[in-house]
Order: sequence, then structure tokens, then C-alpha cells
Amino acid sequence: MVLSGLDNADLKLILFGGKGGVGKTSCATATAMQLSKTCKTLLISTDPAHSVSDCLGQQIENGIHFVKGIKNLSVTEIVAEQVFSDFKSKNEEELKNLFQTSTSLDSEDIDDLLRLSVPGIDEVMSLKTIIDIMEEGRFDKYIVDTAPTGHALRLISSPTMLDQWIKVAAKMRWKYRYMVTSFSGTYTQDKTDALLLNLKKTVKKIENLFRDTSQCQFIPVCIPESMAVSETGRLISRLRDSDLPVRQIIVNNVMESEGCSFCKERKNAQQKYMEQINTNYPNLNRIIVPLFAHEIQGMERLDQMRRSLFDKE
Repeated sequence: MVLSGLDNADLKLILFGGKGGVGKTSCATATAMQLSKTCKTLLISTDPAHSVSDCLGQQIENGIHFVKGIKNLSVTEIVAEQVFSDFKSKNEEELKNLFQTSTSLDSEDIDDLLRLSVPGIDEVMSLKTIIDIMEEGRFDKYIVDTAPTGHALRLISSPTMLDQWIKVAAKMRWKYRYMVTSFSGTYTQDKTDALLLNLKKTVKKIENLFRDTSQCQFIPVCIPESMAVSETGRLISRLRDSDLPVRQIIVNNVMESEGCSFCKERKNAQQKYMEQINTNYPNLNRIIVPLFAHEIQGMERLDQMRRSLFDKE
């Protein structure tokens, strides 16, 4: 079978995820190459390792850039730490005002607090950046190469984390609003209220996008090995719990040759995991990608991967 339905005009966001080392990046990049034949496509990396540049064999600087030699394909690598730093700089006045009006912290304490990293903020900021890029409307398709499973799961749950933070912040602001209203009789919303409202709108946009089967799809990538199959099972279960659509799965690095004793033994070892995948996911479109003799890097070999994903008879 081949990857299907990705050229549907309504489908905007396609995320690839799975255990480290299963070939997510090459699958995401090859898919982006295929879709760029008919659509303006943006390939996005949220993986801190940022292997997309290595896969393409092209250096990627900050921002969005055209991929050399491929029409309609652009690429960007999201550096979460930089995105979070930019967010704090852009909204420094509003964030300081939130803490000044809602806590007993002095200015020095607030500055120290704002310099701290926040657990889970990498995924929140990465996803917010993706949504901001999508709202610009410059591309038809957005292909995301996620970090290994743990990070991908946090990416999926990041709307919930952000929503919880907003609720706490809103509660703090409500107390401040109540005091101001009690003394002055009125309350005028300020930039801090506007920031919280905009963040809340972002959460809703992400949630609506994730749950829209016509606009969003997550494609797990697996290899026929014990730990990869187990981790893929947990990933798909969490995706389903989060109402994030999963319709197809890529099984990569499958040994097809029996031309030598090693090949035959490897193929036999993989067989039980192939059967397990078939049994566990009978309703998913299962795309089998052979084990190549070389690393998938550079345009020629990426095109070979693309054909394995899309051009089988």
C-alpha cells in the first residue's frame, strides 16, 4: 500500500512521529517532496536534533527558506528556546504586569522568574509557532517532523498544558480585577488581559485543528523491532485518547531480500513483529518501506524513499 489522501485540499497539517531512529525525518521529508509537486508545502522540524537539514544535505538558517532544487517546497527548523525567548521579549510588559498586579513579588523577583525555563514550554511554543505560521496562509500543506515519542506526546498535550497555565493566570487576574472594581467601580481591560485572551484563542484553534479529521493527520513511523512496536502502540493509544486522527502507519526498514543467510535470518526475525502490527492495526493503511542498503540522505535517495511511500503499484 501507499500513503493516501494526503493531497486532499482540506488536509493542512500532517505530523510524523515515533521512536527515535525509525526514520521519521526521511519519511516526513520524502512526503513533503511528493506534496510539493502539486501544493505549496512547508516542512517543519520540531526535533531539537533538527535532522532535516542533514537529510536534505542543505544548511538551514533561521526562518523559512526554499529547498534548493525543489519547486514549491520550503523548510524551517523551530528552535523552541529561541521561540520562548522571543515570546518573553515581545510580551515582557504584559507578563511583568501580570505578576506585579497578582502577586507580592518585587521587580527583582519577577525578573528572576521570567528568566527561568518552564517545564513543557518547548512543546507549547513549538506548537504555537506552527499555528502562527499556518495562520499566515502562505502554504497549502504543513508537514511536521516531530521529536521522538516522548516529545511528540508532550507536543500533543501542550494545548492542555497551556490552557491550565491560562486558567491560573486568569484566576490571578480575576482577584486583581475584583479589587480594582471594588475601589473604583469600574475595570478597563489592558494588554495583559488581551494577551491571555489571545493565548486562549490559540488553545482553541489547536484543539479544533487536532480534532478535525479533515484538516489534521498524525502518521506514526515504526520499524519491525520489539521496542519500536511497543512504543508505537503506546503512541497510537495516546493519539486516540487525544482524538487526534490516525489513519495510516509506516513500517520502515523491512527486510525483503533472502539473498544471503543474514538477510534471511533478519527477515525471519522481523516476521513476528510484522504480524503483530497487522493484527493490532487492521483498520490502518499500512505502508511497508524496505530496508535500503544506504542512508537516506540527499535528493536522490530521498526520492527513492518517496517512491516507496507513494509510487508502489
